Amino acid sequence: MGKFRYTKDHEWALQENNRVRIGISEFAQSELGDIAFVELPPIGKVVKRGDPVCSIDSLKSSSEIYAPVSGKIVQVNTILENEENCCIINSDPLDEGWIFVIEMTCPEEMKQLLSEKEYEQFIKEG
Repeated sequence: MGKFRYTKDHEWALQENNRVRIGISEFAQSELGDIAFVELPPIGKVVKRGDPVCSIDSLKSSSEIYAPVSGKIVQVNTILENEENCCIINSDPLDEGWIFVIEMTCPEEMKQLLSEKEYEQFIKEG
């Protein structure tokens, strides 16, 4: 497995060959609070880096999830379709709580994402 990369919108991206698994960071899930609903994107949707892809609703607020890279949605975490299972994002945001997978059209975009250290610094700077 590769290393996690992050966006300034608090998504994580984990490269798996030409695909990228995406979710929200520990920081994002703690800021959102208890996740109540996830609107999953349709499989086959083509997105550009920075496009809103789907949204997450918590008891506190709603948050857009953006594409960290360009490509096509090829997989979604169907476990999250059941509202009772959305809390998996709170308990395990970096593994079981992944949201969708993009097949990349521009793999070089991964280099533009933040490393774990850069992301931690970004959070500290607020």
